[in-house]
Formats: sequence, C-alpha cells, structure tokens
Amino acid sequence: MTNRFSEEDKETIWDMREAGVPVKRIAKHLDRQNSSLRRFIADHGGRRPTPRERSELRLSLEEREEISRGLAGGLSLRAIAAGLERSPSTICREVNANGGPKWYRALQADRAALKRAPRPKRAKLAQCRRLRSTVERKLEAWWSPQQISSWLAETYPDNPEMQVSHETIYQSLFVQSRGALRKELRCEKNCSRACGPAGPCPEPRPTRRAALVGARSPTRSDDLVDGPLYRRGRLPGGCGKDAEYARRATTEARPSRGQRSAPTTRSDHR
Repeated sequence: MTNRFSEEDKETIWDMREAGVPVKRIAKHLDRQNSSLRRFIADHGGRRPTPRERSELRLSLEEREEISRGLAGGLSLRAIAAGLERSPSTICREVNANGGPKWYRALQADRAALKRAPRPKRAKLAQCRRLRSTVERKLEAWWSPQQISSWLAETYPDNPEMQVSHETIYQSLFVQSRGALRKELRCEKNCSRACGPAGPCPEPRPTRRAALVGARSPTRSDDLVDGPLYRRGRLPGGCGKDAEYARRATTEARPSRGQRSAPTTRSDHR
C-alpha cells in the first residue's frame, strides 16, 4: 500500500473534514494510518488547497502547441510571436528554457512551467548541499560574496549547479526568509559591519559653539563685510553705495534682545 493519496481520496478527506468528521474516522474509512492522514492535513495547513488557475498573461498549452508546430515548419521566432500576438522575447525565453528549437515539445514545456510556477522557491544554496558547504567554508575564511562567485565560475565552468551569484549569497546572509547558510555565519556577517570594537563607549566630543554675530567685535564685523568677496563684487552690494550702506549698518551697535530700535531708512545714513 502506497502512502500517497489519490485524487479521489483527497476529495473524500476534505469533504469529510469540512463536514466535521474526526481524523480517526476518516483514516478508518480510507483504511489508512492515523499518523499519515494527520501529516497530510498538516502539510496543507488544515484547509482544502485552492485550485490553481492559469493566468492569462502566461502561455497556454494551445499556444505552446502552435510554437512547436511553427518550429517544426521552419518559422522564425518573430513570425511565431506575430501569429500568437506575443512579444518575440517571450517566445525566445520559452523556447530556450525548454530545450531550444530542436528539442522543444509543447506538453513537456507546459508541465515544466506548471512545476516552476509555485512561489516562494527554495534558494539554490538550500537545494545543493555541496554548493552550500563550499560557500560556508569560503565565508569562514573571510572571502567576500563577489570573490566566492568569481572563484566558483572559474573552478566549475561546466557545472551550473556549483555556480551562484553574489546577490544570492547576500540574500542568504541578510534576508531572513532566504537564509540557507548557518546561523552563526549570518550573525557574524551582520555584526561585522554594524558593530564597532568591543569596549566602553567613548565620550562624545565637546562641541564648540560659534560666537553670535552680535557678540563679535566691530573690527571683526568690518572684516567680514569688507572682505574679498565684497571687494570683488561677488555678493549683493559689493561695490558703490550698496557696499557703503552695508558697511555702516554692520558697524553700528546692535540692540539687545529685549530692546526695540526704531526703523531706519537709507536717507538717515546719508
């Protein structure tokens, strides 16, 4: 007796489950073990799985059959795309992902597309144990992800399973849901950049407050106004009567915060 449930058994399980029948009675009705039935229900979250629906944006089986017939008839990819009212890049990716123009088969391509469709996918480092152990050894030796990716491409040029991009390694280190490496490696890489050296926190440096303009000496104010920028005319009022007015305005005594001075006009300074 196999442990797999047929489609008829699955429908019976979910129908009886939704009717409130206990798991023991369902297992006895199907002549299965109670533990295998509980495992099957737990793997699906305790609910009947939602039937999969093909998106209209994806290629259908009929369209894949048209691609297969077009390739057999010697049509180009652009001609096939024009007949299906699809983008040529879509047809090119579809053909290249399923064996190329010579080995493309519509039914096999459709089954492969359905198999690749579910999300989220397992990370490549989680699928290949050999690749994962190699990357972990290089990380322990303080290699960067870019160095590891380049070294793998040079060492295993004919083995795609032993090649990985540095973005995938970064995701395994810093993205929690994609973490396929050991926990201590992720913590070590996270802490090596964010934390400083061990020890007490240094005291903050004393900040020097700049002197206010009103507290500066008249000579200092004159130097600031009658500087090289004013003399060269790079600031407003850098020459002529405007410069003379600015010079006199800054050399006058400034009133305190609590006092209010009467407004002056330009005719008063003449």
